[in-house]
Amino acid sequence: MSAEVELLDLSRKLLNSIDTGDWSTYASMCDASITCFEPEALGHLVEGLPFHKFYFDLPATATKPAKQSSIASPRVRLIGDSAIVTYVRVVQKLDGQGSPVTAAAMETRVWHKTSAGWKHVHFHRTPC
Repeated sequence: MSAEVELLDLSRKLLNSIDTGDWSTYASMCDASITCFEPEALGHLVEGLPFHKFYFDLPATATKPAKQSSIASPRVRLIGDSAIVTYVRVVQKLDGQGSPVTAAAMETRVWHKTSAGWKHVHFHRTPC
């Protein structure tokens, strides 16, 4: 398997862990010092896993329905022992009334190759 295919598979697995609320998988794939820029951070750089765990710990309610993410237009760029994976994340879910809703965001994910395999170290997400 090429590194590009492996990184896309890892990115899909990461998104699935987010969609299903699987904290242990998400945390195992991320470096403890992960950084990000995302809408929930209100323009601030966030460092570490605790910020993200808050969202995994929210109870399942109508405001947190099941969802499914797909990766569109992916690109993988390898730079030594690091990689940049960019794509449009298309998210399908149900709104509060049970009607399907689709949203999209542009995502950049940075992975670092360690002796134990690839670790997710940074991401940037911007809604389309």
